[in-house]
Amino acid sequence: MNSRTIIFTVASVAAAVAGAAAIPAAPFADNMVLQRGMRVPVWGTAQPGENVTVSFAGQTKRGTAGTDGRWRVDLDPMAASKEPRTLVIGERKIANVLVGEVWLASGQSNMEDPILSGNSRYRDGWGQTMTALARRSDIRFYTSPQCKMKKPNLNQKIVWRDFSAKTFKDPNARVPICLWTKGLVSAVGFYYALAIHDAIDVPVGLVDVSWGGSRLEPWIAPGGEMWNGMVAAFAPMACRGFIWYQGCSNSKDGAAYTGKMHTLYKSWAKAFCNPDLKMYFVQLAPFNRSWYDVQLAQARFAAEEKNTGMAVICDLGNPYDIHPNDKEPVARRLALHALKDIYGFDDVIADSPTLKSSRVDEHGRFVLEFNDATSWYGYTPNNAAPDGFEIAGEDGVFHPARVANQLIEKGRKGKMYEGRELIVSNDKVKAPKRLRYLYSKPWVGSLYAGDSGLPLGPFEVTAAK
Repeated sequence: MNSRTIIFTVASVAAAVAGAAAIPAAPFADNMVLQRGMRVPVWGTAQPGENVTVSFAGQTKRGTAGTDGRWRVDLDPMAASKEPRTLVIGERKIANVLVGEVWLASGQSNMEDPILSGNSRYRDGWGQTMTALARRSDIRFYTSPQCKMKKPNLNQKIVWRDFSAKTFKDPNARVPICLWTKGLVSAVGFYYALAIHDAIDVPVGLVDVSWGGSRLEPWIAPGGEMWNGMVAAFAPMACRGFIWYQGCSNSKDGAAYTGKMHTLYKSWAKAFCNPDLKMYFVQLAPFNRSWYDVQLAQARFAAEEKNTGMAVICDLGNPYDIHPNDKEPVARRLALHALKDIYGFDDVIADSPTLKSSRVDEHGRFVLEFNDATSWYGYTPNNAAPDGFEIAGEDGVFHPARVANQLIEKGRKGKMYEGRELIVSNDKVKAPKRLRYLYSKPWVGSLYAGDSGLPLGPFEVTAAK
């Protein structure tokens, strides 16, 4: 063996050792789902200057670790695939990788509220049945343990699990949520992933990063503490967007909450290197107190940010439980936005009605026209007219008001109204100046757009002078 051969052999061994040292970032683990239809960052750490090779689905990409030991390559956009394939990073092999749609789920307790847990109250009411029925091995999820960190927690041990009877029965699939129980995965996230998967028939990956009682601010990237502890490890993973259910802990913020939501959204879009990142969120449900100011702030944010959509659930609350345990309709209303905006369901109406115009007619009645509503019905258990409207005159004193539209049909538990406009009045207020909806107790909506079946949410309007 001559000296040239010896040098070549030594160099080859050194390269092999260096390649083996490449460490994928935490999300890259067996059973994961990669995002279809966009560049897919793959990153990790290695020795400074080390060359790293990444191979998947016929693609091979090469990168070099910087002086800080970090490296990243981007896979080209891929079509959805249910075929289990191997992602090779250096000498590491990551098995059973699918390509589909990836979403994150975040917020406070109503997002955290699990599909199944050891607490019979703090879980979805249908969780036991749904986990027995939901056998979809190409839906994969990870539920993050709750963790606050001052610096990004990049070394999470992430285990991706599938929607299967084996997973749902596995006690190791449950992580601590709250102080008193362990939970499987967010119920809203569970139903959302199920709705997306069943509608478009591609694999779905779901990352559950939620924490009961949390304010919005710790989730802001970079370095708000919950972002560091639970979300930072996933950025800049390719994903379609995130669903968000939070606001109770910020209920005293009022109008300022709009700006905070903008800050949150922009920070996540930047961290995930995705200016088109979607954010679909839930407007707070009624409870035994008023969320009115925050609900209006949430509605303003939805109107101002083009990449968001809001699920109105003013008809789904529970006055005795701040955690209503029927999460499926919440998730389905969130999923409507994704199906319409992203997945080609053009005929779907995803938005609850929003005010388009208002005027006061010659009879002293508010006449209101709405987007996404050409007909109306009221649905109340006692067959009464829908409550929730109040109007005030110059004196600023509000009085309960009623829908004055002509009835088309009166059913056992509902009423259908004539016309696309809503006419609202009170005989005591001859010259109304202001109108508000769902400001007062019990804050429960019972008026729906006939076009979509989605409820009218809280709003207010002042008459033009």
